[in-house]
Amino acid sequence: MSRAFVFPGQGAQTIGMGRALAQSYPAAQAVFDEVDAALGEKLSALIWEGDAEELTLTQNAQPALMATSLAAVRALEAEGVGIEAASYVAGHSLGEYSALAAAGAFTVGDCAKLLRARGEAMQAAVPVGVGAMAAILGLDLDAVRAVAEEAAEGDVCAAANDNDPAQVVVSGHTSAVERAVEIAKAKGAKRAVMLPVSAPFHCALMQPAAEAMAEALGTVKIVQPAVPVVSNVRAAPISDPETIRALLVEQITGAVRWRESVAMMAGAGVTELWEVGAGKALSGMARRIDRSLGTRAISTPEDVIAAKEALA
Repeated sequence: MSRAFVFPGQGAQTIGMGRALAQSYPAAQAVFDEVDAALGEKLSALIWEGDAEELTLTQNAQPALMATSLAAVRALEAEGVGIEAASYVAGHSLGEYSALAAAGAFTVGDCAKLLRARGEAMQAAVPVGVGAMAAILGLDLDAVRAVAEEAAEGDVCAAANDNDPAQVVVSGHTSAVERAVEIAKAKGAKRAVMLPVSAPFHCALMQPAAEAMAEALGTVKIVQPAVPVVSNVRAAPISDPETIRALLVEQITGAVRWRESVAMMAGAGVTELWEVGAGKALSGMARRIDRSLGTRAISTPEDVIAAKEALA
């Protein structure tokens, strides 16, 4: 049995996430301490007892979700389940940074600083209200691409997240995304809904953020990860440090090819996906991509023990 560790993206955050792990495992607490020190603030206090709206802010949610994922990784390691238990690691959007940190490509502190910079740059790239995203359910990628093209009318509108066979997210100028919702419904989408996000991620409007991230990534040491990382923009495994650096920049404006990434891992012999960190969104997507895949969510001490026992 071969498994992949996968790491959630924005939207999975909840107040209190990771706290039980930190209380049960000193190595998990150390992750939150390292993130707090890197950012020069008590992000852990916001994560565990703060305001949900403040946690949802992009520049907070991104490092917070990474910290929670890495705390779960350290808890697994404390129970003797190292990263080498995975054949691949992958993460959805910001989750790719969690995957890279889990595989040792960069330190947790550097990862926290990168994600804070990424969140701020993505938020600053487009004034609030100018851009939007919408989820389109029941149409495949090609159909949604056609919808986005028709909706653009000179604005930006693109398929941004290919999540699973029945869910594609579009991103771009608000007016174009609103048009895409109506066109998708007319073309037979089961649902097409605007998403409660503060910026149009993974489209050409994010170019200023890509430039900011090229600068930020240029200051960080990246080493070869301990296991291959499946890249969002390539839907293929990468391990060369300079390729990782370049693709993390490209990822800001490029589409998240999650459906293809999961299918690639399944095709390479992966039979189980372990969703490490907050939420279970990726597990649901995995089952829609390939019904034969087993899934396991790891976010509590009980989940960690169950995962250890599953390997025994």
